[in-house]
Amino acid sequence: MTASVTAFNVVRFRVKPGRESEFVAAHRNAHRDFAGCKRYVLIKTGDRTYCAIGEWESYQSITAARPKMIAMLDTFRDTLEDLGAGLGVTDPVSGEVVVEM
Repeated sequence: MTASVTAFNVVRFRVKPGRESEFVAAHRNAHRDFAGCKRYVLIKTGDRTYCAIGEWESYQSITAARPKMIAMLDTFRDTLEDLGAGLGVTDPVSGEVVVEM
């Protein structure tokens, strides 16, 4: 049996002026029933900028949860500013852990 490899996803957001409380509340109140999600955090990275970080049992868990994650995003999408450069309102990345310290 092959051991599963932990994976993470990170999504960067910029919130519209005056909408931060609503954005944070949407995350606090969201129903996150994502199979394989070990931990989910929202961090403030600057003025109206945030990153959501998820720790997952495997990369396959992230892939399987994408429709539910998009549905969650749709509940607060209108609070977000376009990030520019063709990104839209999110800048998502994900992958498997290669080094853990």
